[in-house]
Amino acid sequence: MTQTYTTSLSAHAGSTLSSRCQAYVRHVAVTLGMVAAMGAFGTNANATTAEELNVDAVQALHALYRTSPEAEAIGAKAKAILIFPKVTKAGLVFGGSYGEGVLMKGQNFSGYYNTISASWGWQAGAQSYGYVVFLMSDKALSYLNASKGWELGVDPSVVVVNQGAAKNLSSTTLKGNAYAFVFDQQGLMGSVSIEGTKISRIAR
Repeated sequence: MTQTYTTSLSAHAGSTLSSRCQAYVRHVAVTLGMVAAMGAFGTNANATTAEELNVDAVQALHALYRTSPEAEAIGAKAKAILIFPKVTKAGLVFGGSYGEGVLMKGQNFSGYYNTISASWGWQAGAQSYGYVVFLMSDKALSYLNASKGWELGVDPSVVVVNQGAAKNLSSTTLKGNAYAFVFDQQGLMGSVSIEGTKISRIAR
């Protein structure tokens, strides 16, 4: 009985240690990805003024509207629109992305934000893209204002709209808190996923 109990404890301890090791590895990977993102892109991003971000955001939004009437229809109903004109992503095993954007309420610029993501696993190359998040509800807007960082994929949920899904959207089917459109993708890293991206307010 004592031997069985001891064996069970050893197995449990080994399982707990393994879980802790895996969690630690994930933490290290995310940290390295964040460092890569900030190190690779931070210098250029910090040189961007509020006025430059405003101009880039408006141009990016108009470019999206020209290619997607569905996005323009959603924008007309949004409480606010968060626009990231250019996000740069690079990686070699550990990767990261960084970009800065503007929150617009109507024609007013209401705040500035950055978007950061980290990833690990086999990856090599670089790419750039932009994305827009249409905030459709007071819940989504309040969460953005109150949170110290909004991780996309965590409540309130964000529906990422691709070309096929966009054609099925109408004023009667808009039930989500937020809708995101990715556009102007360039580079060699394949498809873009913004799930897990963290959005935080910055000073400009």
